[in-house]
This record gives sequence, C-alpha cells and structure tokens, in this order.
Amino acid sequence: MKLDYRFGQPDLLDLALTHRSVGRPNNERMEFLGDALVNMLVAEMLYEAHPHASEGELSRLRAQLVNGQALAVLGRELALGDALKLGPGELKSGGFRRDSILADAFEAIIAAVYMDGGFDACRELVRQLFGQRVASTPRSQKDAKTRLQEWLQARGHGLPQYELVASYGEDHAKTFDVVCEIADPEPLRAEGRAGSRRAAEQSAAETIFKHLTEQDPA
Repeated sequence: MKLDYRFGQPDLLDLALTHRSVGRPNNERMEFLGDALVNMLVAEMLYEAHPHASEGELSRLRAQLVNGQALAVLGRELALGDALKLGPGELKSGGFRRDSILADAFEAIIAAVYMDGGFDACRELVRQLFGQRVASTPRSQKDAKTRLQEWLQARGHGLPQYELVASYGEDHAKTFDVVCEIADPEPLRAEGRAGSRRAAEQSAAETIFKHLTEQDPA
C-alpha cells in the first residue's frame, strides 16, 4: 500500500482494510467517520481555493471530488486493493477491484489516520491527496438544466417544464424520451433521448439553452 503515513497503532489500519464480508469487526463504522472527515476537509480546501464561488458552486465542485468513483480512483492509486481483507465470496468475485469497496476502504483509512494521529495528521493527508485535484477542478461545471434555469431566472422568466413522453426497452437497457418546454422569452420545445431520464432531461435542456444563448449571448 502506498500511503504516506506511519501508524502508531497498526491495528487501526488492519481494521480499516477489513471488509464486512470477513465478519466482525470490520471497517463499516470507520467508513462512516471517514466520509464525514473527507467531505469536511475537501469543503475547506474548496472554500479556500475559490473565494468567490457560491454555495451551489462549492457543493457541485465537492460532489465531483468526493463521490464513489473518485474515491475509488484514489484507492487504486494507493493500491488499497492489494491490502484489503475480503471474505471468500468477495475474493472470488473480484471485490478488490470494485469501486464501492475501494471507496469505502479509502474513507475508512482516513478515519484510521484521524484516530491514530489526530485531526492535524488527517487534515495533512487529505490535503496531500486532494491538493492537485482541488487546484485543477474548474468552477462553473454546471449541468445543462442548472444553466438553463439560472439563465431564465436571471431574466425574470418562468422555469422550464420537463415531461417524460416515452420509455422503452429491457429494464437493464431502457431508453427515455423527455420533452423540455419554456414559455418565455419565446415558446420553445426540445426533445431529449438517453439511457436515463436525467440524461434525457439534460439533453433537452442543452438544446434549449444553446438556442437561447445564441439569440441572447449576454
């Protein structure tokens, strides 16, 4: 494992790497604590890095950095999969590669560092792991629905309306057709199609937002 921290209490590290498939004790409680620590410390870093960002922007930036997939990437960089303790079933099914297990172990590791070395040691480690990611995360990566809503609200117009008009296909491969409509500044209607309702809504919103900003780029 490639963690730049030396534990005074190695049993905490062992526990952080023990998946519930092994039995009890395991890392579930530490995962709970680590989740809170990572969210708080990354929030602090973003607050410092983007002094003019709104609460909504900061929340979106944190969501990009602190989610299961992003934490699993960090877990792989630390080679946590090689150190995990898994039950026979999870070993057989390749649990050491699974995003959810790696992300949970990463959070448990952060908690273990906090419990072993205190808040300052935990903070230093999180800043080390997330520093480059925070520095390279651009602001204003808002999704199309948010951009459309904010554009309309800024001009005193009503909110867009979304309607699911069709869904078809097998449960594991459904396709969704969604319509987005606005009344002002001109009546517009756009259709979106995607593999999830949310993605279809985003597609429809993007079409309308692009039309509006081409007409009124200010």
